[in-house]
Amino acid sequence: MKATKITYWVSTVLFAGFMAFTAIPNILGNADSVGLFTSLGFPLYMQGFIGMAKLLGSIALLVPAFPRIKEWAYAGLFFDLSGAMYAVMALGAPFTDWSFFLIFIAVEAVSYFSYHKLQAAKLKSV
Repeated sequence: MKATKITYWVSTVLFAGFMAFTAIPNILGNADSVGLFTSLGFPLYMQGFIGMAKLLGSIALLVPAFPRIKEWAYAGLFFDLSGAMYAVMALGAPFTDWSFFLIFIAVEAVSYFSYHKLQAAKLKSV
């Protein structure tokens, strides 16, 4: 149980930190973020919305309450990552340009499955 809890918190903090770190440039609309958005073919009016959604999802993962919101956050952040990966792949980018998405999808999966393992253990003990 202790190992699962450590795995959960380490993977969750890493994943939420990464997503929050990528959300801030979207929210602020800095030049690099605008350039990336336009190169991927996304409309700029979505940039701030996606940034806020990623930031709120990251916060939801770190708050130990509200399990239903946490489920939605996991799903939304997965769709954000997989959609971004697909957009980069659709442009014909080489594997090295989009492979890092797989790393963070894997970290999210570890967080998600260890979260459910902790929830199941909590229900057993009641």
